[in-house]
Amino acid sequence: MKQQLSDYGIVLDHIPIKCDNTSAINISNNPVLHSRTKHIEIRHHFIRDHILKGDVVLEFVDTKNQLADIFTKPLNKDSFYTIRKELGLLDASDLSK
Repeated sequence: MKQQLSDYGIVLDHIPIKCDNTSAINISNNPVLHSRTKHIEIRHHFIRDHILKGDVVLEFVDTKNQLADIFTKPLNKDSFYTIRKELGLLDASDLSK
């Protein structure tokens, strides 16, 4: 991800990942493997390794402000319009103005 961004002239020391699950953030930040987490898939260990290296930082975001929900969940009309506006996406009626 860092390499791809640097190809576009965007240089970041660490990549922020917004997450609304505090348990996932705590598990990722804790390098100790607990009995409850022994069946975590390899992709989670990949992220944990990059967090320990400092390449990635998990940041908490409230569920109401999770912009990725527009791509993953059915939303009510108000939430859809709010997230669409936050992402900077235009409605077809905006283009005719």
